[in-house]
Amino acid sequence: MTTDDLERWRTEFPILASTVYMISNSLGAMPRRTAESLAEYAHTWATRGVRAWEERWWEMAREVGDKVGRVIGAPAGSVSMHENVTTAAMVALACVRPRPERNRIVCLAADFPSLIYFYRAQEVLGFDLTVVPADPDFVVPLDRLLDAIDGRTAFVSFSHVLFKTSYIMDAAAVVARAHDRGALVLLDGYQSAGIIPLDVTALGVDFFAGGCLKWLCGGPGTAFLYTRPDLLRTAQPRFTGWFSHRSPFTFDTGPVDPRGDAMRMMNGTPSIPAYYAALPGLEIIAAVGLDRIRARSKQLTARVFALAERHGFPSIATRDPERLAGTVAVNPPDALQVSRALKARDFVVDFRPGVGIRISPHFYNTVDEIDRLMVEMARIVEHRDYAADATVRSVVT
Repeated sequence: MTTDDLERWRTEFPILASTVYMISNSLGAMPRRTAESLAEYAHTWATRGVRAWEERWWEMAREVGDKVGRVIGAPAGSVSMHENVTTAAMVALACVRPRPERNRIVCLAADFPSLIYFYRAQEVLGFDLTVVPADPDFVVPLDRLLDAIDGRTAFVSFSHVLFKTSYIMDAAAVVARAHDRGALVLLDGYQSAGIIPLDVTALGVDFFAGGCLKWLCGGPGTAFLYTRPDLLRTAQPRFTGWFSHRSPFTFDTGPVDPRGDAMRMMNGTPSIPAYYAALPGLEIIAAVGLDRIRARSKQLTARVFALAERHGFPSIATRDPERLAGTVAVNPPDALQVSRALKARDFVVDFRPGVGIRISPHFYNTVDEIDRLMVEMARIVEHRDYAADATVRSVVT
């Protein structure tokens, strides 16, 4: 698998001209064409006004959802669009009714907290939450998760890639156990979509949620929810709205007559500008190809490991390249201050408690950038050269 020509894509991402950008696990670099796409949105609104709804906007969720589908191995018409993954999870869980004999939700302590907050809030409706604990390295052993799924389990939700460690869970094994016990599965692919090859159809998963914010380089406001096609035909989520209606402009106040495609999983009026922003990144990822992206990612993460070891910086991340997605967490002394110093000097990374500095190269990054980043990190650590940057504050630390 050759990745020799990937550097030609660098000119498509303006921030790379001035910044060593290693934070695609949090926010992917903006494609140059995104500005043009958003300008097209503004021009359409300015010149077509409300007519834009019937000319494109009303079906744009289907258009973007189908582009997502081509990246994750989903058939056309099976991916709905949402504001964020928490909302997507709400829609999926709204297809499940708790019963005394089957009311358990199973999730992971290593999942992103937003979903755990949401699932805890559902206990007032009769759900019983089981949060499977993680080991000190923030990984949840597969057997521990499988053992938590029993005959009372109604819904299993877990991260395909754990956000702190970038560890890839064995999704197929979990889906198989859940289905054997009669439970539905939501796989959170926010840290897998766009960085590792995916085939949600082959996995047989019931729901797959993710977003364009990170590795898909699409910006905020465009999360998605794949629903298994046979399940989609009968799904009736309690969280719904007029976008899911087959004939919304009849303004009928009776029961919803749901669409036959994934838009039946939608609710209120969506954010059209976010769709325009997401399209260029989705098109670029599809053009580059997930196999080549994965090969490049393995090359770059291996370089991070090699240099971290050379400088004596520990890492909690797995050394198994088949179990590591796109991020290597490196934990030098005073990692929080070091991360802030790096960002102040245009080496953009982030910090997470317990794991240290997350370094997340994408296909558009280079070995030279890895080398420069690690040299700068070592220099900051050696000289404790972060006092001037200690007051830097950021929502991503």
